[in-house]
Amino acid sequence: MEIRTRFAPSSTGYLHIGSMRTALYSWLFAKRFNGTFILRIEDTDIKRSNPLFVKNILKTLKWLGIDWDEGPYFQSKRLFLYKKNINKMLKIGAAYKCYCSMNRLKKIRLLQILKGEKPRYDQKCRNMFSNKYINNDYVVRFKNPNHGTVMFHDQIRGKIIFNNIELDDLIIQRQNGMPTYNFCAIIDDLDMNITHVIRGEDHINNTPRQINILKSLNAKIPTYAHVSMVVDNNKNNLSKRKNSSSILAYKKEGFLKESILNYLLKLGWSYGNKEFFYLEEMKKLFSLQTINKSSSTLNIKKLLWFNYHYLNTLPINNDLINYFKKHLYKSKIFCEDEVKLKRIIEIFRKRCKTLKEIVLKSQFFFYDIKYIDKKLINKYLFINYKSIFTVIYNKLFDMKYWNDKNIMILIKTISLQFQLSIQQICMPLRIFMTGTNNSPSISIIMDIIGKKESLKRIKKLLYYSDK
Repeated sequence: MEIRTRFAPSSTGYLHIGSMRTALYSWLFAKRFNGTFILRIEDTDIKRSNPLFVKNILKTLKWLGIDWDEGPYFQSKRLFLYKKNINKMLKIGAAYKCYCSMNRLKKIRLLQILKGEKPRYDQKCRNMFSNKYINNDYVVRFKNPNHGTVMFHDQIRGKIIFNNIELDDLIIQRQNGMPTYNFCAIIDDLDMNITHVIRGEDHINNTPRQINILKSLNAKIPTYAHVSMVVDNNKNNLSKRKNSSSILAYKKEGFLKESILNYLLKLGWSYGNKEFFYLEEMKKLFSLQTINKSSSTLNIKKLLWFNYHYLNTLPINNDLINYFKKHLYKSKIFCEDEVKLKRIIEIFRKRCKTLKEIVLKSQFFFYDIKYIDKKLINKYLFINYKSIFTVIYNKLFDMKYWNDKNIMILIKTISLQFQLSIQQICMPLRIFMTGTNNSPSISIIMDIIGKKESLKRIKKLLYYSDK
Protein backbone atom coordinates (compact mmCIF):
# COMPACT_ATOMS: atom_id res chain seq x y z
CA MET A 1 0.00 0.00 0.00
CA GLU A 2 1.29 3.43 -0.94
CA ILE A 3 1.43 5.85 1.99
CA ARG A 4 -0.36 9.10 1.16
CA THR A 5 -0.41 11.97 3.67
CA ARG A 6 -1.50 15.56 3.43
CA PHE A 7 -1.03 18.96 4.99
CA ALA A 8 -4.20 21.00 4.77
CA PRO A 9 -3.82 24.46 6.34
CA SER A 10 -6.60 27.01 6.12
CA SER A 11 -5.74 30.30 4.43
CA THR A 12 -6.97 32.36 7.37
CA GLY A 13 -3.66 33.08 9.09
CA TYR A 14 0.10 32.71 9.06
CA LEU A 15 1.79 29.35 9.54
CA HIS A 16 2.99 29.09 13.13
CA ILE A 17 5.17 26.60 14.99
CA GLY A 18 2.29 24.22 15.80
CA SER A 19 0.95 24.01 12.25
CA MET A 20 4.44 23.70 10.78
CA ARG A 21 5.30 20.86 13.12
CA THR A 22 2.22 18.98 11.92
CA ALA A 23 3.30 19.57 8.33
CA LEU A 24 6.80 18.29 9.09
CA TYR A 25 5.52 15.12 10.79
CA SER A 26 3.16 14.39 7.91
CA TRP A 27 5.91 15.02 5.35
CA LEU A 28 8.51 12.92 7.18
CA PHE A 29 6.09 10.00 7.56
CA ALA A 30 5.44 9.99 3.82
CA LYS A 31 9.13 10.33 2.98
CA ARG A 32 10.20 7.52 5.31
CA PHE A 33 7.97 5.06 3.44
CA ASN A 34 8.57 6.52 -0.04
CA GLY A 35 5.00 7.76 -0.05
CA THR A 36 3.25 10.83 -1.40
CA PHE A 37 2.83 14.13 0.45
CA ILE A 38 -0.03 16.36 -0.69
CA LEU A 39 -0.53 20.06 -0.05
CA ARG A 40 -4.13 21.23 0.17
CA ILE A 41 -5.30 24.77 0.96
CA GLU A 42 -8.60 24.90 2.81
CA ASP A 43 -10.02 28.22 1.64
CA THR A 44 -13.79 27.79 1.82
CA ASP A 45 -14.01 30.38 4.63
CA ILE A 46 -14.56 33.22 2.17
CA LYS A 47 -14.68 36.01 4.78
CA ARG A 48 -11.36 35.20 6.46
CA SER A 49 -9.35 33.61 3.65
CA ASN A 50 -6.68 35.83 2.17
CA PRO A 51 -4.20 35.31 -0.71
CA LEU A 52 -1.57 36.83 1.58
CA PHE A 53 -1.86 33.82 3.88
CA VAL A 54 -1.64 31.42 0.94
CA LYS A 55 1.58 33.13 -0.11
CA ASN A 56 2.87 32.78 3.46
CA ILE A 57 2.08 29.04 3.51
CA LEU A 58 3.87 28.35 0.22
CA LYS A 59 6.84 30.57 1.05
CA THR A 60 7.29 28.96 4.48
CA LEU A 61 7.21 25.41 3.16
CA LYS A 62 9.65 26.25 0.37
CA TRP A 63 12.06 27.97 2.77
CA LEU A 64 12.15 24.93 5.04
CA GLY A 65 12.47 22.52 2.12
CA ILE A 66 9.13 20.79 2.74
CA ASP A 67 8.37 19.90 -0.85
CA TRP A 68 5.00 18.48 -1.86
CA ASP A 69 4.42 15.74 -4.43
CA GLU A 70 0.92 16.88 -5.38
CA GLY A 71 -0.86 20.20 -5.19
CA PRO A 72 -1.38 22.73 -3.96
CA TYR A 73 -5.06 21.94 -4.31
CA PHE A 74 -7.55 24.68 -3.39
CA GLN A 75 -10.91 23.70 -1.91
CA SER A 76 -12.55 26.76 -3.46
CA LYS A 77 -11.91 25.18 -6.88
CA ARG A 78 -13.39 21.83 -5.90
CA LEU A 79 -16.92 22.89 -4.96
CA PHE A 80 -18.44 20.77 -7.73
CA LEU A 81 -17.03 17.65 -6.05
CA TYR A 82 -18.48 18.52 -2.64
CA LYS A 83 -21.92 19.37 -4.05
CA LYS A 84 -21.93 16.14 -6.06
CA ASN A 85 -21.38 14.14 -2.87
CA ILE A 86 -23.92 16.17 -0.88
CA ASN A 87 -26.54 15.45 -3.54
CA LYS A 88 -25.59 11.79 -3.39
CA MET A 89 -26.02 11.74 0.38
CA LEU A 90 -29.40 13.48 0.13
CA LYS A 91 -30.48 10.90 -2.42
CA ILE A 92 -29.46 7.86 -0.34
CA GLY A 93 -30.86 9.36 2.87
CA ALA A 94 -27.51 9.92 4.59
CA ALA A 95 -28.22 13.67 4.79
CA TYR A 96 -31.27 15.92 5.00
CA LYS A 97 -32.33 19.52 4.56
CA CYS A 98 -32.87 21.49 7.75
CA TYR A 99 -35.17 24.52 7.55
CA CYS A 100 -34.91 25.59 11.20
CA SER A 101 -34.36 29.33 11.71
CA MET A 102 -31.47 30.76 13.68
CA ASN A 103 -33.92 32.02 16.32
CA ARG A 104 -35.32 28.54 16.86
CA LEU A 105 -31.84 27.02 17.12
CA LYS A 106 -30.78 29.66 19.65
CA LYS A 107 -33.86 28.97 21.80
CA ILE A 108 -33.23 25.22 21.74
CA ARG A 109 -29.61 25.74 22.69
CA LEU A 110 -30.51 28.09 25.57
CA LEU A 111 -33.11 25.64 26.97
CA GLN A 112 -30.65 22.75 26.80
CA ILE A 113 -27.99 24.78 28.64
CA LEU A 114 -30.51 25.78 31.31
CA LYS A 115 -31.38 22.10 31.79
CA GLY A 116 -27.71 21.21 32.07
CA GLU A 117 -27.81 19.26 28.83
CA LYS A 118 -25.19 19.18 26.10
CA PRO A 119 -26.32 21.57 23.32
CA ARG A 120 -27.20 19.69 20.14
CA TYR A 121 -29.73 19.87 17.32
CA ASP A 122 -33.07 18.25 18.25
CA GLN A 123 -33.43 16.61 14.80
CA LYS A 124 -36.80 18.23 14.04
CA CYS A 125 -36.18 18.15 10.26
CA ARG A 126 -34.44 14.76 10.25
CA ASN A 127 -37.46 12.74 9.11
CA MET A 128 -39.66 15.54 7.80
CA PHE A 129 -41.31 14.78 4.45
CA SER A 130 -43.68 17.78 4.23
CA ASN A 131 -43.34 20.28 1.36
CA LYS A 132 -44.40 23.09 3.69
CA TYR A 133 -40.89 24.63 3.87
CA ILE A 134 -39.69 23.70 0.40
CA ASN A 135 -39.15 27.34 -0.63
CA ASN A 136 -37.44 28.33 2.63
CA ASP A 137 -33.72 28.68 3.20
CA TYR A 138 -32.06 25.55 4.51
CA VAL A 139 -28.79 23.95 5.54
CA VAL A 140 -27.88 20.35 4.82
CA ARG A 141 -27.15 18.15 7.81
CA PHE A 142 -25.53 14.73 8.00
CA LYS A 143 -27.84 12.09 9.48
CA ASN A 144 -25.54 10.85 12.22
CA PRO A 145 -26.42 7.43 13.74
CA ASN A 146 -28.37 7.75 17.00
CA HIS A 147 -27.12 4.44 18.38
CA GLY A 148 -23.87 2.58 18.81
CA THR A 149 -20.32 3.85 19.03
CA VAL A 150 -17.50 5.06 16.84
CA MET A 151 -14.12 3.51 17.57
CA PHE A 152 -10.78 4.22 15.97
CA HIS A 153 -7.18 3.44 16.87
CA ASP A 154 -5.15 6.63 17.03
CA GLN A 155 -1.48 6.03 16.16
CA ILE A 156 -0.41 8.29 19.03
CA ARG A 157 -3.20 7.94 21.61
CA GLY A 158 -4.40 4.38 21.15
CA LYS A 159 -8.06 3.31 21.12
CA ILE A 160 -10.59 6.15 21.20
CA ILE A 161 -14.35 5.55 21.50
CA PHE A 162 -17.27 7.98 21.08
CA ASN A 163 -20.97 7.30 21.68
CA ASN A 164 -23.00 8.27 18.62
CA ILE A 165 -25.72 9.76 20.80
CA GLU A 166 -23.22 12.44 21.89
CA LEU A 167 -22.57 13.52 18.31
CA ASP A 168 -24.68 16.11 16.56
CA ASP A 169 -26.26 16.04 13.11
CA LEU A 170 -23.40 17.98 11.58
CA ILE A 171 -24.10 20.77 9.08
CA ILE A 172 -22.32 19.85 5.85
CA GLN A 173 -23.68 22.68 3.70
CA ARG A 174 -24.50 26.23 4.82
CA GLN A 175 -27.50 28.30 3.76
CA ASN A 176 -25.40 30.05 1.13
CA GLY A 177 -24.68 26.71 -0.51
CA MET A 178 -21.06 26.52 0.68
CA PRO A 179 -19.98 23.18 2.14
CA THR A 180 -18.44 23.18 5.61
CA TYR A 181 -14.86 22.38 6.63
CA ASN A 182 -15.54 18.95 8.11
CA PHE A 183 -17.28 17.76 4.98
CA CYS A 184 -14.76 19.22 2.50
CA ALA A 185 -11.89 17.63 4.41
CA ILE A 186 -13.54 14.21 4.29
CA ILE A 187 -14.32 14.33 0.59
CA ASP A 188 -10.83 15.59 -0.22
CA ASP A 189 -9.20 12.83 1.82
CA LEU A 190 -11.41 10.29 0.06
CA ASP A 191 -10.79 11.71 -3.42
CA MET A 192 -7.02 12.00 -2.87
CA ASN A 193 -6.75 8.47 -1.40
CA ILE A 194 -5.22 9.72 1.84
CA THR A 195 -4.08 6.75 3.92
CA HIS A 196 -2.86 8.58 7.03
CA VAL A 197 -4.34 11.77 8.50
CA ILE A 198 -1.78 13.40 10.80
CA ARG A 199 -3.17 16.53 12.45
CA GLY A 200 -3.57 18.42 15.72
CA GLU A 201 -5.42 16.97 18.70
CA ASP A 202 -7.97 19.80 18.41
CA HIS A 203 -9.48 17.72 15.58
CA ILE A 204 -10.11 14.61 17.69
CA ASN A 205 -13.77 15.55 18.20
CA ASN A 206 -14.19 15.94 14.44
CA THR A 207 -12.85 12.46 13.75
CA PRO A 208 -15.90 10.36 14.80
CA ARG A 209 -18.21 12.58 12.76
CA GLN A 210 -15.93 12.28 9.75
CA ILE A 211 -15.68 8.50 10.15
CA ASN A 212 -19.47 8.23 10.21
CA ILE A 213 -19.75 10.26 7.02
CA LEU A 214 -17.15 8.06 5.31
CA LYS A 215 -19.05 4.96 6.45
CA SER A 216 -22.27 6.36 4.96
CA LEU A 217 -20.42 6.59 1.64
CA ASN A 218 -19.02 3.04 2.03
CA ALA A 219 -15.53 4.57 1.91
CA LYS A 220 -12.31 3.26 3.42
CA ILE A 221 -11.38 4.88 6.73
CA PRO A 222 -7.86 6.37 6.86
CA THR A 223 -5.49 5.87 9.77
CA TYR A 224 -5.51 8.80 12.22
CA ALA A 225 -2.74 10.31 14.34
CA HIS A 226 -3.54 13.35 16.48
CA VAL A 227 -0.51 15.37 17.52
CA SER A 228 -0.50 17.25 20.84
CA MET A 229 -0.88 21.03 20.85
CA VAL A 230 1.95 23.54 21.10
CA VAL A 231 1.32 26.14 23.79
CA ASP A 232 3.02 29.33 24.93
CA ASN A 233 4.44 29.96 28.39
CA ASN A 234 0.94 30.78 29.65
CA LYS A 235 -0.35 27.42 28.35
CA ASN A 236 -2.39 29.12 25.63
CA ASN A 237 -2.58 27.53 22.18
CA LEU A 238 -0.62 29.34 19.52
CA SER A 239 -2.78 31.48 17.26
CA LYS A 240 -2.25 31.39 13.52
CA ARG A 241 -3.61 34.90 13.20
CA LYS A 242 -0.85 36.42 15.31
CA ASN A 243 2.09 37.38 13.15
CA SER A 244 4.42 37.12 16.13
CA SER A 245 4.17 33.32 15.94
CA SER A 246 4.66 33.10 12.18
CA ILE A 247 7.49 30.81 11.07
CA LEU A 248 8.74 33.47 8.67
CA ALA A 249 9.03 35.86 11.62
CA TYR A 250 11.84 33.61 12.87
CA LYS A 251 13.47 33.79 9.45
CA LYS A 252 13.46 37.59 9.72
CA GLU A 253 15.17 37.27 13.11
CA GLY A 254 18.02 35.34 11.53
CA PHE A 255 17.17 31.76 12.45
CA LEU A 256 18.44 29.00 10.18
CA LYS A 257 16.01 26.58 8.57
CA GLU A 258 18.03 23.63 9.92
CA SER A 259 17.49 24.79 13.49
CA ILE A 260 13.77 25.40 12.91
CA LEU A 261 13.31 21.90 11.46
CA ASN A 262 15.29 20.25 14.26
CA TYR A 263 13.38 22.19 16.91
CA LEU A 264 10.03 21.30 15.33
CA LEU A 265 11.01 17.63 15.17
CA LYS A 266 12.00 17.53 18.84
CA LEU A 267 8.92 19.44 19.97
CA GLY A 268 7.13 16.31 21.16
CA TRP A 269 9.15 13.58 19.41
CA SER A 270 12.28 11.79 20.58
CA TYR A 271 14.82 9.20 19.53
CA GLY A 272 16.76 8.10 22.55
CA ASN A 273 18.97 10.91 23.87
CA LYS A 274 19.84 12.23 20.41
CA GLU A 275 19.27 15.96 20.04
CA PHE A 276 20.55 16.96 16.60
CA PHE A 277 19.14 15.56 13.38
CA TYR A 278 19.94 16.46 9.82
CA LEU A 279 17.20 16.11 7.23
CA GLU A 280 18.18 12.70 5.91
CA GLU A 281 18.33 11.35 9.47
CA MET A 282 14.85 12.71 10.15
CA LYS A 283 13.46 10.85 7.13
CA LYS A 284 15.04 7.56 8.22
CA LEU A 285 14.22 7.70 11.93
CA PHE A 286 10.84 9.43 12.24
CA SER A 287 8.04 7.37 13.75
CA LEU A 288 4.52 8.20 14.93
CA GLN A 289 4.83 5.78 17.86
CA THR A 290 7.41 7.90 19.68
CA ILE A 291 5.42 11.15 19.62
CA ASN A 292 4.59 12.43 23.09
CA LYS A 293 0.90 12.65 24.03
CA SER A 294 1.37 15.70 26.25
CA SER A 295 1.27 19.27 24.97
CA SER A 296 4.60 20.94 24.16
CA THR A 297 5.64 24.40 25.27
CA LEU A 298 7.26 26.80 22.85
CA ASN A 299 10.69 27.53 24.28
CA ILE A 300 12.60 30.31 22.52
CA LYS A 301 15.75 29.64 24.55
CA LYS A 302 15.80 26.06 23.27
CA LEU A 303 15.25 27.26 19.71
CA LEU A 304 18.16 29.70 20.10
CA TRP A 305 20.25 26.83 21.44
CA PHE A 306 19.53 24.82 18.29
CA ASN A 307 20.27 27.83 16.12
CA TYR A 308 23.60 28.44 17.84
CA HIS A 309 24.54 24.81 17.18
CA TYR A 310 23.80 24.98 13.46
CA LEU A 311 25.30 28.43 13.08
CA ASN A 312 28.56 26.97 14.35
CA THR A 313 28.48 23.59 12.62
CA LEU A 314 27.11 24.28 9.14
CA PRO A 315 29.65 25.15 6.44
CA ILE A 316 29.84 28.83 5.53
CA ASN A 317 28.75 28.26 1.95
CA ASN A 318 27.05 30.45 -0.64
CA ASP A 319 23.59 29.80 0.83
CA LEU A 320 24.61 30.99 4.29
CA ILE A 321 26.51 33.99 2.91
CA ASN A 322 23.55 35.03 0.73
CA TYR A 323 21.23 34.66 3.73
CA PHE A 324 23.61 36.89 5.71
CA LYS A 325 23.58 39.43 2.86
CA LYS A 326 19.79 39.66 3.03
CA HIS A 327 19.98 40.52 6.72
CA LEU A 328 22.63 43.13 5.97
CA TYR A 329 20.38 44.65 3.30
CA LYS A 330 17.65 45.12 5.91
CA SER A 331 20.11 47.30 7.83
CA LYS A 332 20.95 49.15 4.60
CA ILE A 333 24.37 47.54 4.42
CA PHE A 334 25.34 46.53 0.90
CA CYS A 335 28.42 44.36 0.60
CA GLU A 336 29.28 41.94 -2.19
CA ASP A 337 32.70 40.96 -0.87
CA GLU A 338 31.95 37.32 -0.04
CA VAL A 339 35.41 36.67 1.38
CA LYS A 340 34.90 39.49 3.86
CA LEU A 341 31.39 38.31 4.73
CA LYS A 342 32.63 34.77 5.29
CA ARG A 343 35.31 35.98 7.69
CA ILE A 344 32.80 38.09 9.61
CA ILE A 345 30.53 35.07 10.08
CA GLU A 346 33.52 32.98 11.15
CA ILE A 347 34.65 35.34 13.90
CA PHE A 348 31.17 36.19 15.23
CA ARG A 349 29.22 32.95 15.13
CA LYS A 350 30.75 31.77 18.42
CA ARG A 351 29.49 34.99 20.00
CA CYS A 352 26.01 35.14 18.45
CA LYS A 353 22.91 32.97 18.25
CA THR A 354 21.35 34.38 15.05
CA LEU A 355 22.47 36.03 11.84
CA LYS A 356 20.57 39.16 12.82
CA GLU A 357 22.69 39.36 15.98
CA ILE A 358 25.84 39.04 13.86
CA VAL A 359 24.62 41.96 11.73
CA LEU A 360 24.10 44.11 14.83
CA LYS A 361 27.54 43.30 16.25
CA SER A 362 29.47 43.63 12.99
CA GLN A 363 28.23 46.96 11.66
CA PHE A 364 31.55 48.66 12.48
CA PHE A 365 33.06 46.71 9.56
CA PHE A 366 30.87 48.67 7.17
CA TYR A 367 30.46 52.06 8.87
CA ASP A 368 32.94 54.45 10.38
CA ILE A 369 32.51 54.84 14.14
CA LYS A 370 30.77 58.17 14.65
CA TYR A 371 30.41 58.01 18.41
CA ILE A 372 32.67 56.53 21.09
CA ASP A 373 31.64 56.49 24.70
CA LYS A 374 33.79 59.00 26.63
CA LYS A 375 33.86 56.63 29.58
CA LEU A 376 35.72 54.11 27.42
CA ILE A 377 38.14 56.82 26.22
CA ASN A 378 38.85 57.96 29.77
CA LYS A 379 39.31 54.38 30.91
CA TYR A 380 41.74 53.21 28.22
CA LEU A 381 43.52 56.34 26.91
CA PHE A 382 46.20 58.36 28.64
CA ILE A 383 48.10 61.45 27.51
CA ASN A 384 51.34 59.56 26.91
CA TYR A 385 49.61 57.19 24.48
CA LYS A 386 50.00 59.66 21.63
CA SER A 387 53.69 58.89 21.04
CA ILE A 388 53.07 55.15 21.21
CA PHE A 389 50.19 55.17 18.75
CA THR A 390 52.05 57.51 16.44
CA VAL A 391 54.70 54.83 16.16
CA ILE A 392 52.00 52.20 15.59
CA TYR A 393 50.37 54.34 12.92
CA ASN A 394 53.65 54.87 11.05
CA LYS A 395 54.61 51.21 11.16
CA LEU A 396 51.16 50.15 10.01
CA PHE A 397 51.36 52.75 7.23
CA ASP A 398 54.62 51.18 6.04
CA MET A 399 53.36 47.61 6.32
CA LYS A 400 53.59 45.91 2.90
CA TYR A 401 51.66 42.72 3.66
CA TRP A 402 48.48 43.63 5.52
CA ASN A 403 47.16 40.65 7.42
CA ASP A 404 46.15 39.77 10.96
CA LYS A 405 49.37 37.85 11.64
CA ASN A 406 51.63 40.80 10.78
CA ILE A 407 49.38 43.21 12.68
CA MET A 408 49.60 41.08 15.84
CA ILE A 409 53.40 40.77 15.50
CA LEU A 410 53.59 44.56 15.35
CA ILE A 411 51.42 44.96 18.45
CA LYS A 412 53.56 42.50 20.42
CA THR A 413 56.76 44.25 19.28
CA ILE A 414 55.44 47.65 20.37
CA SER A 415 54.31 46.25 23.73
CA LEU A 416 57.85 45.01 24.41
CA GLN A 417 59.44 48.22 23.16
CA PHE A 418 57.37 50.42 25.46
CA GLN A 419 57.04 47.87 28.28
CA LEU A 420 53.25 47.76 28.01
CA SER A 421 50.87 44.84 28.17
CA ILE A 422 49.27 43.73 24.92
CA GLN A 423 45.91 44.68 26.40
CA GLN A 424 47.05 48.28 26.95
CA ILE A 425 47.66 48.56 23.21
CA CYS A 426 44.74 46.46 22.01
CA MET A 427 42.01 48.13 24.04
CA PRO A 428 42.47 51.68 22.62
CA LEU A 429 42.66 50.17 19.14
CA ARG A 430 39.55 48.11 19.85
CA ILE A 431 37.34 50.99 20.98
CA PHE A 432 38.36 53.14 17.99
CA MET A 433 37.96 50.28 15.51
CA THR A 434 34.68 48.91 16.85
CA GLY A 435 33.22 51.49 19.24
CA THR A 436 33.15 48.87 22.01
CA ASN A 437 35.53 47.28 24.48
CA ASN A 438 34.34 43.76 23.66
CA SER A 439 35.12 42.21 20.29
CA PRO A 440 37.05 39.37 18.64
CA SER A 441 40.80 39.65 18.08
CA ILE A 442 41.71 43.23 17.15
CA SER A 443 44.31 42.07 14.60
CA ILE A 444 41.67 40.06 12.73
CA ILE A 445 39.25 42.98 12.89
CA MET A 446 41.84 45.39 11.47
CA ASP A 447 42.71 42.92 8.74
CA ILE A 448 39.05 42.69 7.67
CA ILE A 449 38.46 46.44 7.96
CA GLY A 450 41.48 47.02 5.73
CA LYS A 451 44.58 49.18 5.87
CA LYS A 452 43.08 52.46 4.68
CA GLU A 453 40.12 52.43 7.04
CA SER A 454 42.17 51.16 10.01
CA LEU A 455 44.66 54.02 9.63
CA LYS A 456 41.80 56.47 9.37
CA ARG A 457 40.39 55.26 12.70
CA ILE A 458 43.82 55.35 14.38
CA LYS A 459 44.02 59.03 13.38
CA LYS A 460 40.92 59.57 15.51
CA LEU A 461 42.68 57.80 18.36
CA LEU A 462 45.62 60.20 18.06
CA TYR A 463 43.24 63.13 18.08
CA TYR A 464 41.51 61.95 21.24
CA SER A 465 44.84 61.24 22.99
CA ASP A 466 45.45 64.98 22.91
CA LYS A 467 42.33 65.60 24.97
